[in-house]
Amino acid sequence: MSKLSDLILKMTEYEGDCVERVNHFLKVWAFAKTIAEGENFPAETREILEAAAVVHDIGIRVCLEKYGHCRGPAQEKEGPPLAEAMLPLCGYTAAQTARVSFLVGHHHTAEGVEGDDWRALLEADLLVNAFEGGMRKEVVRAAREELFRTGTGLRLLDTMYLSGGDVQ
Repeated sequence: MSKLSDLILKMTEYEGDCVERVNHFLKVWAFAKTIAEGENFPAETREILEAAAVVHDIGIRVCLEKYGHCRGPAQEKEGPPLAEAMLPLCGYTAAQTARVSFLVGHHHTAEGVEGDDWRALLEADLLVNAFEGGMRKEVVRAAREELFRTGTGLRLLDTMYLSGGDVQ
């Protein structure tokens, strides 16, 4: 079994009673993979991005238990230690684990983005959150201007949300 498949199974077990979160991370992973392939990211960047997409919201469960909410800053605080514990169990190296953990700790931070993996994770998460959160077109347009930089991410966003009717 591949490291990624093992990670998806572990995350599904971790989130097993919350099908919505399993579906969310799988959708984010699919868009992240599509962006990475569309932009021709190097294999190592793709591997890190895909792992980060799978575990990006790993902190939600702890946040809900600890704080009663799962706002972005709380997720970015609580998620990295959980990712650091899970990734090595699936065969990710220390360097890969460190970068994925960094991305988990910054997946709601759009300032100071460094790296194609970080940019693509932000774009993939927003592609899913726009639908799941029922974002209005004007909010999607603003996100397009402020956040999206990859050609593939822009193509997906425009096709899905800005070429026709309402987001939902």
